[in-house]
Amino acid sequence: QVQLQESGPGLVKPSQTLSLTCSVSVGSITTGSITTTNLAWSWIRQSPGKGLEWMGVIAFDGTPYISPSLKSRTFMSRDTNKNQISLQLSSVTPEDTAVYYCARDIGTVVAEFDKWGQGTLVTVSL
Repeated sequence: QVQLQESGPGLVKPSQTLSLTCSVSVGSITTGSITTTNLAWSWIRQSPGKGLEWMGVIAFDGTPYISPSLKSRTFMSRDTNKNQISLQLSSVTPEDTAVYYCARDIGTVVAEFDKWGQGTLVTVSL
């Protein structure tokens, strides 16, 4: 059973960089590895009172695709040895306060998220 777990600081000060890690526990090397063909790994967030916002994805080959609205501030990477996906969001403001999720995308034409982490709340405040 593949499980995803987000981790990182719960409080970040304005103008700093938010850094999160998603650890993927591999139920099967063919379905849980972040390098498995045709699987992708996304970061999604939900601000208080708002809907889900897709931030970006790392494909199985390591190629990142970032939402245009966040591209100037977002960096995504992976560690294949640790089976982890990482997110960095720079120059944060209180509007970046949200629950941040990582999710597995099994879609081929459109996104289809079948596994989610429990989410981690990040508050941007002094």
